[in-house]
This record gives sequence, C-alpha cells and structure tokens, in this order.
Amino acid sequence: MIEAASVPLEHALALATVLFCTGLAGLMVRRNFLFMLMSLEVMTNAAALAFVAAGSRWAQPDGQIMFIMVLALAAAEASIGLALLLQLYRRFHTLDIDVASEMRG
Repeated sequence: MIEAASVPLEHALALATVLFCTGLAGLMVRRNFLFMLMSLEVMTNAAALAFVAAGSRWAQPDGQIMFIMVLALAAAEASIGLALLLQLYRRFHTLDIDVASEMRG
C-alpha cells in the first residue's frame, strides 16, 4: 500500500503566511463591510491551518483541538458580523464601513 506523503511544515506555514497576509491586505484596502468579513475569515483560516500543520508535525492532537476552537470563533464572528451587516444595510442602504460611524444606539 502506498502511504500518502505528508506536507512539510515549512510549506504549510508558508501557505498560512500567504493566506494571512492576503487577508490582512484585503482588510486594510477594502472599505466594503462584506469584503472585510471575508478577509477576517481568510485570516482565521490561515491561523487554523498553522495550528493543524504544527499539530501534525509533532503528532499531537492539540492542533486539531485548536482548529475546532477557531471554527467556533469563526462561526460566532460570522453570525455577529452578518447581523451588523444587515443592520448597516437596512439603515443606510450601503455596505460602506465609513457610514458605520453614524450608527448610534
């Protein structure tokens, strides 16, 4: 039986770094709230990938446990973010984040 070759830790961490930097650039450049939420999701997925790669390297389940925690955090962030997105669009009919400074109590 042919055993599947594992991905080297350096390659997985390099991919996680590229994903995180892409998400950070998207977060800083775009002013659309939906794209900012998507960039945050890319950043959290990059962190989760780094946890899984490190856990796989040292043959410990800690990376997968942290991945589950990151998924729970991403789900909570997505639900709160989408609620804010809907509220922003209902009040101002735009998804521009600069308008959010006008949202008061």
